[in-house]
Amino acid sequence: MSTGDITLKLEKREVVGKQVRALRRNGQVPAVIHNHGKESVIVNAPFVEITKVYQAAGKHHAVDLTVGSDKYLAIIKDVDLDPRLNTLRHVVFNAVRQNEKVQTEVPIELEGDSPAEKAGLMILHQLEYVDVEALPRALPDKLTVSVEALTEIGDKITVADLVVPEGVTVITEGDHPIAAVIETPAQISEDEDETTETPEGEESAAGDETPADGKDDATE
Repeated sequence: MSTGDITLKLEKREVVGKQVRALRRNGQVPAVIHNHGKESVIVNAPFVEITKVYQAAGKHHAVDLTVGSDKYLAIIKDVDLDPRLNTLRHVVFNAVRQNEKVQTEVPIELEGDSPAEKAGLMILHQLEYVDVEALPRALPDKLTVSVEALTEIGDKITVADLVVPEGVTVITEGDHPIAAVIETPAQISEDEDETTETPEGEESAAGDETPADGKDDATE
């Protein structure tokens, strides 16, 4: 379950369109709050503060927003990142009600030691997030699952194996694989080499054989 409140103070802004470039140069990140079907609130916040909030909250932790005298409980719905610097360029918040369930994605964390990895096999991670539904302040920061049952090739863990707190419903299908045991690339290469080797003493071409009547076809 989420622990600790995450807060952020924003300011209303009039700057839109191409003018937001100057806003970013001054250390501000433009953002918007979608507010239950009402008119969206156009805002901005200092780069350092809003980056810390995104790193702490992700898209699964409720954030207490303050805009002047107005307060909102919100979930980060989307972010736009600079493709070169991987820094925030724009943030979209969805205002939510604390007594109404919301749907969002929560990261998966694998716990424990896998006997398969100790045996030199590889764990293929197939799912990093699951969709869940819960009250905003009951959203978990992560869902965990043990990998200790992964022992040999073909073993897998699925969404149904996740440890889910009370009050949280996982929407992602339960049979969706999270991780599976596979051979390493080196092991796969060794297996392929073994299957292509010619057994010792086997004739490589039938043309080397002498016809049953003892005659050489080339002399007929």
